[in-house]
Amino acid sequence: MLPLLKLLLLLPLALFHLVGPVPPELGVHGGSLAPCPTPAHCARVDWAVADPAAALAALAPRIAAEPRTELLEQSDTYLHAAVSSAFFGFVDDLELHADAAHGLLQARSVSRLGDSDLGVNARRLAALAPPASPATSPAAAG
Repeated sequence: MLPLLKLLLLLPLALFHLVGPVPPELGVHGGSLAPCPTPAHCARVDWAVADPAAALAALAPRIAAEPRTELLEQSDTYLHAAVSSAFFGFVDDLELHADAAHGLLQARSVSRLGDSDLGVNARRLAALAPPASPATSPAAAG
């Protein structure tokens, strides 16, 4: 009886997994990640680093090890991961681009659904910031 009760309690929560459509602007366009459509549910930052590809390679295992995170695409210069929230399962898209031409590691995190992320995307990027790498643009820049 206990497994059945547990299933009945978890079933409504499973219905809350709110994935949403993959944003069409993902990827590198003209050598850069897309700007944020609005800072209410997106964060974008450029970190000045000596070796952008090495910085990306160093962050990839950290990102892959994060709970509820799935690496969807990874190359020497680009990473795309989907990160789901713990309770409702909202999905955010996290992108990193190693811009060797400008000595930058570009980062962007955007929510697929909703009008506000309550600062989750900006906090995610702040937590990923490479050591001693000042941001060259605000975390919520567009």
